[in-house]
Amino acid sequence: MGGFDRVYELGRCFRNEGLSRRHNPEFTILEVYQAYSDYRGMMKLIHNMILTICSDVLNKTQFERPDGQIIELKGEWSEVAYKDLIRKHTNDSAWFNRSKEEMLEKCNKLGIEVNPQLETFEITNNIFEKIIEPTLIQPTFVTHLPKELVPLAKLTRCDESTIDVFELCINGQEIVPAYSEQNDPIMQREMFSSQAGEETQDIDEDFITALEYGMPPAGGMGVGIDRLLILLSGSTSIRDTILFPSMRPV
Repeated sequence: MGGFDRVYELGRCFRNEGLSRRHNPEFTILEVYQAYSDYRGMMKLIHNMILTICSDVLNKTQFERPDGQIIELKGEWSEVAYKDLIRKHTNDSAWFNRSKEEMLEKCNKLGIEVNPQLETFEITNNIFEKIIEPTLIQPTFVTHLPKELVPLAKLTRCDESTIDVFELCINGQEIVPAYSEQNDPIMQREMFSSQAGEETQDIDEDFITALEYGMPPAGGMGVGIDRLLILLSGSTSIRDTILFPSMRPV
């Protein structure tokens, strides 16, 4: 971009979503893009970035949660495939071959309320978000999500049902999503056109045109600053990490 092979932007964002202790509709995000990198490069970057903050600013790598659990950021971070987590927590090695009816029945047994109108990948992601993600307390890279969830990333060569991405989960929530950015305009149009479920959007023709002019391979990620601060400050709510929270104490 403008001759720079690495760019970043720190800004305020708004998403018309619900309020909770861990989510505020208005939030701060750090977006990073690096040419000739990929999601693996983003893994190294965020690992080094957070550890640098720990050493240079906080002088510690262990953080205590309000419930007393200790989170250790020093050393290597775990990595696990999304599909493996789903199979483990559903106790079903054939989960991704199940029908929607079978998936909904399993969700009912797991105590998860799911809209029966959802697509199968959305039902699966409900299991991840409601059951699995809250258990990921220590830093964990969850890799290779279903391609329907992220239309802007490259397909995995050995499994074209997934994409080359990760979600860094710490403290029971996603802190950072990162991609091997899709730079093929033909493939990008196909992925936009095949979008399904609640996240279907209009095709961004300007974006595809920009890709047609040419974009090198790149890695990109977004760092949720407010959620990261929840971890580093030992806060119990996102409202403690932002200046003007929508949800205030009674």
